[in-house]
Amino acid sequence: MIERPNSKAIDRKRRLALAAAELPAREPGERARDFREAYAEWDLGTARSEAERCIQCPAAPCVKACPLGNDIPYALWLLEHGDVAGSAAVFRMTNSMPEICGRVCPQSELCEGVCPYTKQGRPPVPIGRLEAFVTDRTPAAAPSAPRPTGHRAAVVGAGPAGLTVAECLARRGHSVTVFDAWPAPGGILRYGIPTFKMSHGLVDDLGARLDHLGIQFAGNTFVGRDQTVEDFIDEGFETVFLGTGAGVQRETSVDGADLASVHQATPFLVQANVTSDLRPEALRADVSVGRRVAVIGGGDTAMDCVRTALRLGAEEVTCWYRRTEDQMPGNPRDRQLARQEGARFRWLAQPLAFRSGEDGHLAFMDCVEMELGEPDLSGRRRPLPVEGSQFTVEVDTVILALGYLGDPVTVDRIPGLEADEGNLIVIDPETGATSREGLYAGGDSVLGPALVVTAIAQGQRAAVAMDRHMVSNPSSARVAGSA
Repeated sequence: MIERPNSKAIDRKRRLALAAAELPAREPGERARDFREAYAEWDLGTARSEAERCIQCPAAPCVKACPLGNDIPYALWLLEHGDVAGSAAVFRMTNSMPEICGRVCPQSELCEGVCPYTKQGRPPVPIGRLEAFVTDRTPAAAPSAPRPTGHRAAVVGAGPAGLTVAECLARRGHSVTVFDAWPAPGGILRYGIPTFKMSHGLVDDLGARLDHLGIQFAGNTFVGRDQTVEDFIDEGFETVFLGTGAGVQRETSVDGADLASVHQATPFLVQANVTSDLRPEALRADVSVGRRVAVIGGGDTAMDCVRTALRLGAEEVTCWYRRTEDQMPGNPRDRQLARQEGARFRWLAQPLAFRSGEDGHLAFMDCVEMELGEPDLSGRRRPLPVEGSQFTVEVDTVILALGYLGDPVTVDRIPGLEADEGNLIVIDPETGATSREGLYAGGDSVLGPALVVTAIAQGQRAAVAMDRHMVSNPSSARVAGSA
């Protein structure tokens, strides 16, 4: 592998003068008609040229901005010199899902957001796309089966946090069983993120790798209803990780939300993006949309719904948001792609009611214009209705993407588990340990709706602590009982 560069020998002035290549998005008219990934792949020459733009900052702010501490400068140095496999290996040293993170991380808020080019108003080095590029070309090797330790761990939730814990523990030789309410492993990676952002084949590859390690998967199992932590204790599991996510959708009090053509975001995305054989029985039927679609919300999920509705054939898809665009929490890059694909946006407006027409089907959405008042607890200015500004628009389909909360069922049915008012589990941030000995947690079940990369980071820390819990105290390493 090529040695690291001598920082003093880097000609940063020359590198800063290099022109940036455009991100290789497919043509909007083409990609809006299918569910394949929106971005095409660069050729090796372009990827190497983009990697060469990295000025190899001595302080490496991109590394500090990455929740996993990826050694980005060295990985890009290797790619610049044509060592694709070496570059991929560097990313894999700290990240077990680099192909996925390269696609779904909001790099503009993390590594790319602190790239020196951004201070000049220029495109940053496209770290995410380059991470995906090298790891796509160098798939992870099948792991060798370690010597069994005899220890057993249960993981609840097969999303990024849970699968990270499972892999880390299995690589140490522990027996791991993953339980999940969904039929197949992946969690949000499969049942939340659309295929046009990330091919679900990557999730299949991850599952195959975990299967090779001997990890057992029990799907269609809702822990807290079908099984409990006490059941795990009785079955001999020594430690349990809770990675159940924040999958409870926020409800709305808007009249008419129970009409047939008003959808919640998660089932809509699952029915449109997941093959029927991997959906729960209640969601096996395909979903369809009308000619005019309204998506309510401003986060990443809302944009996923907007772009999915376009691919399902809607003629007019509008995202309705009660604040201004600069206050939208979603990834601006996804918003740009949606605009290119034909999406419309309506700012400072909020629905009041959904109404049916004479045939009983959804036909109208009553709305009110909003204005921004004083900041609320989030620091954003509070949206307030403008008196006398009510208006009505015609709609055929509405999709509610209003955000997510922690699951009260999981929390309420685990005695001794401390959680906050939002049903998010309280942990020691260094170890993932909960208030109950032997029970650990991480990901969105702790943070609320967050990032795949932060879930992976928390899973890594929890796995270290769980391994220590089992190995250092083999005779008494058990989840504490509820008595």
